[in-house]
Amino acid sequence: MDTRDLQFYARGPKVAIRPIRVEAMFDGARAKAGHSGFPGYDTLNIQAIGSGESRIYRLILPAGHENVSLKEGFRSMLYIDLPTRAEFSLLAGLRADACISIYLKTTPVMQDTDASRIELGNLLREAVRQLETDSYDKKRMALLLDPLYDLIDDDDFWRYQANSLAIFVTADMLRTYRLANRLTSMVQVSDRPHLKPLFRAITFSHSAFVLAFSENAVRLVEIHPDLPPTIVKVPGLPRDAASALGKSTLNDRSFSRRIHGSQGQNVRFQQYARQVDAALRGVLAGRETPLILAATGRLASVFRQVNSYPHLVSETIADSPDRLTEAELADLARPSLDHAYAEKIAQTRALFERRSGEGRSTTDISDAARAATFGAIETIVFDFDAVVPGFVDEETGAVDFVEEDDARAYGVVDEIVTRAFATGARVFAVRKKDLQPDATLAATLRHPI
Repeated sequence: MDTRDLQFYARGPKVAIRPIRVEAMFDGARAKAGHSGFPGYDTLNIQAIGSGESRIYRLILPAGHENVSLKEGFRSMLYIDLPTRAEFSLLAGLRADACISIYLKTTPVMQDTDASRIELGNLLREAVRQLETDSYDKKRMALLLDPLYDLIDDDDFWRYQANSLAIFVTADMLRTYRLANRLTSMVQVSDRPHLKPLFRAITFSHSAFVLAFSENAVRLVEIHPDLPPTIVKVPGLPRDAASALGKSTLNDRSFSRRIHGSQGQNVRFQQYARQVDAALRGVLAGRETPLILAATGRLASVFRQVNSYPHLVSETIADSPDRLTEAELADLARPSLDHAYAEKIAQTRALFERRSGEGRSTTDISDAARAATFGAIETIVFDFDAVVPGFVDEETGAVDFVEEDDARAYGVVDEIVTRAFATGARVFAVRKKDLQPDATLAATLRHPI
C-alpha cells in the first residue's frame, strides 16, 4: 500500500481540470480520497499505469460518469517575466555583428521539458547554418553559442517554465523571457533582435486574474490556459465587507446618524471596494494582465467606480462568486477574455476605417516603413507569424526586400513595429485572419504621408 499524500489533476470528456488529493492509494484497487471535483463520493477507484514521475493514473468514477486520466504531481505554475517598456526599448535599440532570436514552445510540467530542450538544440543547428553561410567568425560564433548550450544543460532553469520562451543572445549578453502565450517555435539571425512575436505576449494575454468580490468574501484567482486556477495571496486584502470596516453589519448608522439604509450601504460598499482596490495595487502594479470582475448588483458597479487598475475587462461575471469554485470562475472567465479580444480587434478596425476616409491609413509595407521611421504611426496591427526578410534604411525608411532570410537580413515588419513602438504607437499583434484581406499589417497615421 502507498500511503503518500499525492496531488492529482483530472481531465476528461465530462470533467474539467480539478484537484484531487489522495490519502492512500492501492495500484488497481480502491483509494480513499478527499476531492473538490466529485462531491458526494468518499472513495475512488484509481489504477496506476507505468512508474516514477511519468506514472499515469486512470480514475474510474461511479456509474454515469466518464473515465478520466490523472497525472501525479504538484500544482503547476506558470513562471512569467515579460519585458518592461524600458527593456523593450533597450532590445529595440540593440545592434550587434550577430544576434540570435529564438522563440520556443515550452511547458510548465517539469517532467515534460526534455522535448523543449531537444527542440532548442535543433533551432541552434539552424542558427549555425545561417552563420556559416554568412562566413561568420568561428571564435565569435563560440561566444554566441556557448551560453545557449549552457542553458540547455541548466536543469534548474528548465524546472520553472511557462508556455513559451523567448531568447535573445549576442556575443556579449543573453536575455530570456518566459511567456504565457503559445508561440510558434522559430529562430532568426540578424544584427538585431526579432521582437515581433514578443509583442503578442503583451498585446493579448491568454492569462487573467479574476476578482471574486462579494459582501461575504473576496478572492483573487489567477487563471492560465490548461492549468488549474490558483488563489493569489494579496497582502492586506479584506476577508469580507463587515470585517474590512470593523462592523458586524453594513446596515448600522454612522456616528452622525447620516449614513443608514440603502444610502449607507452604498457608502459602506465604496469603503470596502476602495480597500480591495488598494490591496490589489501591490499585486497588479506594473502588470498588463486582464482583470475580470465576478460580482453582482450594486457591489459590481461600485467596484468599477473606484477601480484604479487600467486593464479591468468591461464584461462582468454576473453570477454570485460565493457559489463558484476557482475552476468554475476560470470557465466563466474564458468567454470574457475572448470578448475583450474581439472588442479590441473591432475597435482597431473601426479606427482604420475612419482614418482611411482621412487619408491616414495604409496596409503597404513600404509606406508603413517610411511612416514608422518619421514617427507618423498612430496604431499598427500586424500578423505576428509573418516574416518578410529585408532591410529598412535607418534615415529614410526605404525598404529593400530580399528573397532569402540569411544572417544579415532581418524581418522588415518586425523593424517597422519596433520603430513605431519606440515613438509611442499602439501596437497589436494578431493572427492573419484578424487583418484586412491579403494584408500583413494595417497602420493608422498621425498625419498623411
